[in-house]
Amino acid sequence: MREVAPVAIVNGGGTGSIHTTTQEDAVTEITAGSGLYAPTLFDRYSSFRLTPAAMFAMPVVRRPSPSVATLLGGGYPASGAAGRDRLPSPHLPRGLRVDPLEGAGEVQTPVLGAAAASLRVGANVYLRHAKAGELCERFNTLYLVSGGEIADQVPTYRGEGRCEL
Repeated sequence: MREVAPVAIVNGGGTGSIHTTTQEDAVTEITAGSGLYAPTLFDRYSSFRLTPAAMFAMPVVRRPSPSVATLLGGGYPASGAAGRDRLPSPHLPRGLRVDPLEGAGEVQTPVLGAAAASLRVGANVYLRHAKAGELCERFNTLYLVSGGEIADQVPTYRGEGRCEL
């Protein structure tokens, strides 16, 4: 690159390629980007593992049967080709899955599984998004949690009134 133009920074960023980009001599900067949140798309990578660091809560609003809990909203699909890998996934409590016949919907998201039987109306279910942008596109603020307590609240670009695209 420097043979063509005098550049101070050559970014080779991308969470999915950090492990190989570090081996490139021309690269002066690597960005992790969405890997800081550890969305579910990275769960399928075999070369590294991330610890889930961001999720959103949706309350249980209906109990249509003992084995189903219905969440309010939750249909935040990720960009890209439509598919189940672009939908949010229940994370806590463990043992939940999105109903494959309904998926994550903009109005409601039915969840199934062993943990569904113990959920009461008003309880929160924590979901992980497929890609990092969904949280910042849909919510005005993010809560930073440390030791089980809210340590800070920070605005997303939406919360700052910005539109990136």
